[in-house]
Amino acid sequence: WEFNGSFYQPSAFLLMGIPGLEALHHWISIPFCALYLIALSGNCMILFIIKKTQSLHEPMYYFLSMLAVTDLGLVLCTLPTTLGIFWFNMRRIGFDACLTQMYFIHILSFIESSVLLAMAFDRFIAISHPLRHPSILTKTTVIKIGLAILLRGMVSLLPIPFLLKRLTYCGKTELSHSFCFHPDIMNLACTDIKVNVFYGMIILLSTVGTDFIFIVLSYILIIKTVISLATKEECLKALNTCVSHICAVLVFFIPMIGLSMTHRFGKNVPPLVNTLVAYTYLIIPPALNPIIYSIKSSHIREALLRALQKKSD
Repeated sequence: WEFNGSFYQPSAFLLMGIPGLEALHHWISIPFCALYLIALSGNCMILFIIKKTQSLHEPMYYFLSMLAVTDLGLVLCTLPTTLGIFWFNMRRIGFDACLTQMYFIHILSFIESSVLLAMAFDRFIAISHPLRHPSILTKTTVIKIGLAILLRGMVSLLPIPFLLKRLTYCGKTELSHSFCFHPDIMNLACTDIKVNVFYGMIILLSTVGTDFIFIVLSYILIIKTVISLATKEECLKALNTCVSHICAVLVFFIPMIGLSMTHRFGKNVPPLVNTLVAYTYLIIPPALNPIIYSIKSSHIREALLRALQKKSD
């Protein structure tokens, strides 16, 4: 503990594995390792295929590349501490290291939300204005959107670590997860956390909340456009291009909303439920997204088969 007058700050926090199942951590690590391996290999494969296939150098797949990079970042942020607990019972994490991990987890989550919004915008332009799509979403425009997404996440979350460092902590230092999460850390403080709660809520609503609203609006406009198409076949073909994105949106937003609700309002929720929702939020989307796009996107699937054929030759 660091002491400075009435100001107390722990030198480290204690991370939590799966409550009540500590004796089974070695066995539980097997499915986690499988999910991490799928996420790492799947997203690397998506990036490799898009880079090597000239026909995939278009906005839809540029945004998919951004999603894959973000998912890789999320995996690499949580993998060391999660497997460290399951394999070696390494629960201790330094105070500054915890804030750093928390900052990058939240940044990458916000970036993923914004990338999903950009992908929804791309689908709306492609379906509603197919002839103008190449001129609206040029390569330069896509790069600018990517930089704006990155800057938005970094700037909006920059005050969070400093707001946590100003708090006084006392007594309990055990977190609820195998990673550091803003609501989890601030709830360990024994001083007024109204500023942290207010700022966290404002940032969440103005970024992820706004992204989700605009994604829903995009699909309302897409559905209106699709309904106006002449034939049923054209309607199904247009909607089929959105299935992968809709799945990615649901896989990301449902666990994220659930985790936010349990931290803010679920004081009576069992710790095991809270832990499982957190793992679902941070591990399942990076593992499922490459599978979803590999199954539903014929272009990705064909490029993957060509790559495998070249290796076998």
